[in-house]
Amino acid sequence: MESADLLIDARWVIPVNPAGLALEHHSVAVRDGRILTVLPRTQAHAAYAASEYVSLPAHALIPGLVNLHTHASMALLRGYADDLPLAQWLQDRIWPAEARHVSPEFVYDGTLLACAEMLRGGITCFNEMYLYPAEAGRAALDMGMRAALGMIVVDAPTAYATDAEDYVAKGLSLRDALREQPLLSFCMAPHAPYSVSDRTFSRLITLAEELDLPVHMHVHESPGEIERSLTAHGLRPLERLRRLGLVGPNLIAVHAVHLTHEEIELLANSGCSVAHCPSSNLKLANGFAPVTGMLAHGINIGLGTDGSASNNRLDLFQEMRQASLLAKATSGDASALPAHIALSMATLDGARALHLDHAIGSIEPGKFADLAAVEFTAPEMLPCYDPISHIVYSAGRENVSHVWVAGQALVENHSLKRVPKNDLEKLAGLWQNTLSMETRA
Repeated sequence: MESADLLIDARWVIPVNPAGLALEHHSVAVRDGRILTVLPRTQAHAAYAASEYVSLPAHALIPGLVNLHTHASMALLRGYADDLPLAQWLQDRIWPAEARHVSPEFVYDGTLLACAEMLRGGITCFNEMYLYPAEAGRAALDMGMRAALGMIVVDAPTAYATDAEDYVAKGLSLRDALREQPLLSFCMAPHAPYSVSDRTFSRLITLAEELDLPVHMHVHESPGEIERSLTAHGLRPLERLRRLGLVGPNLIAVHAVHLTHEEIELLANSGCSVAHCPSSNLKLANGFAPVTGMLAHGINIGLGTDGSASNNRLDLFQEMRQASLLAKATSGDASALPAHIALSMATLDGARALHLDHAIGSIEPGKFADLAAVEFTAPEMLPCYDPISHIVYSAGRENVSHVWVAGQALVENHSLKRVPKNDLEKLAGLWQNTLSMETRA
């Protein structure tokens, strides 16, 4: 018999690739953090002697979910500025609060809280865009979670950096310091076309090409963004980015809500990816992204939660369901964005956008054992005729029972293994008191 570190038996194994497949009574063998094989249970037990066995008799084992866009430390601003339009939300509430409070401690503590929330909901990898990315990386590593750290750039001073060159230098230094960490990868992260100059974009294009990094950026989130670009540059933002040379296979266009047919074709023909954030788009009343049109043109679309200040939940089960239902409603086609595509968007397609699909996003031999188990025993999960449909339309993050990253158990029987719940409550309470005192004043 061959040795394995871990053998997981599940009622269903849903590999995502091939699409729409649910393997009944299968097992996943893991060694050195990677998937060895996926076999029928009896064959797996005959072939492998494992150091640890996990039995999931009423569960679906899926790839760990990939949150393609978030600002993790904004977990500390959850509910701080609700029910406001985007411009007022940013200018009157979020930006002033960030200017006063964002620090290395804020980012580390907020990201720790966010990682705990994401792991409990089956998210094993997140694509981060925020100040002090080194602190976000430190929190992710302390939680054992995978993260793509955005090397944030804006053309405005903050407590983190003084100007564009300072942001770039700090981002490159961060990558040099942490590039050997197997759980971390990196993106160029210019904030948005309205906050970055042509000169800075030119610098970032060169770096992204030299380092082969994704470029993670808010694009066409709101009508106001487009109007500002037309006034300032005489061009819509995406056309400006095209002329600068940024529209290509490395681009992850976040939100991409307000697109013309020609712009959809441009994204498709250029091999771009989109980070679709349906709940944030709804909450800030930014509109409905043309997802069915983008899918019809073959654009790679992953799912993101955005930050907790504009969504309140770092919950990809919510985003899968929301994305599918919105696609059906806006297209008038009940067959639009079926469950297996929604699940792929939350796993393999997000990994593909981050250039990580060779390593994560599906349950295949050779990939890292980033896995989540969804339990089907609760009343709301019964009966089950199609487990993939159930994951998208019936399950919630509360049904996630186990989570592994690179074969390491981080959630077991619904409980986090690394950080006690009481510690997180105290941490959140301290920051709440600080921000609440300011609000009262």
